[in-house]
Amino acid sequence: MSRPRTARRWILRVLLALASLVAVLALVAGIGFVTWAKLGVMGAETEPWEAVRGDPGILVEEDATTLVLRPGDATASTPEGTGIPAESTLGLVFFPGAKVDAEAYAARLSHLVTEQDVTVVIVKPLLHLALLDPRGLDAFTGTSPAVTSWMVGGHSMGGVRACALAPDASALLLFASYCADDISASDVPVLSLAGSEDELSTPAKIQGARHLLPADAQMVEIAGASHASFGDYGPQEGDGTPTIDDGTMDAEVTGRIAELVAEAGLG
Repeated sequence: MSRPRTARRWILRVLLALASLVAVLALVAGIGFVTWAKLGVMGAETEPWEAVRGDPGILVEEDATTLVLRPGDATASTPEGTGIPAESTLGLVFFPGAKVDAEAYAARLSHLVTEQDVTVVIVKPLLHLALLDPRGLDAFTGTSPAVTSWMVGGHSMGGVRACALAPDASALLLFASYCADDISASDVPVLSLAGSEDELSTPAKIQGARHLLPADAQMVEIAGASHASFGDYGPQEGDGTPTIDDGTMDAEVTGRIAELVAEAGLG
């Protein structure tokens, strides 16, 4: 009788030791992942970000989870004290690329605010990785009750996250990105912007996932644009060399989105 008991005790000790080892390995892996996520974050270039902050036509609100750009006169006063025009009825929730600061997209999206009266909410994802962010659109839209139509979009991995939320949105904007989810049966308007010099989300990769989008999705390749041309965070390792300047890139992005908005009857 003692031998079976001894064997059971030995097996129990082995199992407990294995469970402890698994827990330690999981903890080490978790710490390692968090450390990796925090290293090499690509910050916003100072000059474009400061230009947005200094633009009197843009109201900037920022906290730990979002960066919000609202149309309005930041120097004006209204009865409500906001300076926000009542006609701001169209919004965009935008997810950054992996390990890129939200502020890096402020300048590229700022013309939507000043020229199209779009309220732009740039998400600050958990660990700078949009794919890990479990929040839905309603987590970002509640502070803008005047907005009646919400687009969702993103750059690179941020676009992949945006695709998952597309069924809840009025339109989907992809910057150098493509869907992992099949939304081909959806009637959501889609604008997919690629860069001819992008060596990360290459035009070929984007076209390779074209079948996951609705048949009427607008596919546009911007000549001279690289992967990093869709933001202002400097060169990115593995990317191509852009031949397009910021002003032309701004005009291309803003103009294409304005066309989609008009065709879809948004706002």
